[in-house]
Amino acid sequence: MNPNTPTAPASYGYKILKPVLSGFLQVALVGLGLYWLLNSGAEAMNYRWQWYRIPQYLWFVEDGEWFPAELLEGLLVTLKISTVSLVCTLAVGLATALLRMSDSIIGRGLARGYIELIRNTPLLVQIYLLYFVFGPVLGLERFTTAVLALSLFQGAYTAEIFRAGLNSIAKGQFEASQSLGLSYSDSYRFVILPQVIKKILPQLTNEAVSLVKNSSIVSVMAIFDLTTEGRNIVADTAMPFEVWFSVAGIYLCVTLVLSGFAAWLEHRLNVPEH
Repeated sequence: MNPNTPTAPASYGYKILKPVLSGFLQVALVGLGLYWLLNSGAEAMNYRWQWYRIPQYLWFVEDGEWFPAELLEGLLVTLKISTVSLVCTLAVGLATALLRMSDSIIGRGLARGYIELIRNTPLLVQIYLLYFVFGPVLGLERFTTAVLALSLFQGAYTAEIFRAGLNSIAKGQFEASQSLGLSYSDSYRFVILPQVIKKILPQLTNEAVSLVKNSSIVSVMAIFDLTTEGRNIVADTAMPFEVWFSVAGIYLCVTLVLSGFAAWLEHRLNVPEH
C-alpha cells in the first residue's frame, strides 16, 4: 500500500468538510457583499445604524435571571403556531389525499374542490374570511383561527404530496398486507405510510419551511407573533432597517435549523435524493 494514499476515514472526513467549508466561504462572501451594500445605502440616505439597541428587544436581565424580550416572545408564539399548524396540516393533507383516492365520487369531488379553492385564492384573503366572517360566527379565538387558516392552506399542497407518495407504492403491498390479516387502517399504519413518509420527506420539509414563513401573515389578526412584535418595535423606535433585518435573521435561523434537522433525518432513514 502506498503510504501517500489517504486512508478511508481521512477521505470521508474531507468529503464532509469540503461542502461545509465551501458553504462558510459562500456565506462570508455574501455577508461582505451585504455589509458593503447596506453601508453604502446608509451613507447615501444619511442613516445612522443603531444595532446596539437591538439586544434589549431580544432579552433582558432582571435579578440576575435572563428573560425573553419582545422579539423572542414573538418567536415563541410563532413556533407555537407553526408547530400546531404543522400537525394539523399533516392530518388534513393525509385525509384529503385518501379522499381523492377513494371510490366515493362525492369524496373525490369534495377533496378536489377544496384543493382547487385553497390553491387558487391568496392566503391573506382566506385569513380575512376566517377571522372576520367565520370566526365571529363560530366563536373562534385568534390563535385557533390562525392555526385553522395555515392548516387549510398548507394542507391543500400537502395533500398532493401525500397522493403522489401513495401512488408510488405498489398496490401489491396493500393486497399482501391484507392477505396477512391486517385491517385497512393497520395496512396503512404499519406498511404503507412508513414507506410513503420516507419517499416524501424532502417535500414535507419544504412545506414545513413554507408554513413557518407563511405564519408571519397571521400578524394581520393582531396576534403577537414575531412579525407583529417587529412592527410594534419599529413604530416605537423608528429603526425599520435594524428591526426587520433582525426579524428576517431570526426567521432564517429557524428555517435553517428545520432544514438541517430534516436533512439529518433523511440521512438516518436513508432517503434517496430527489
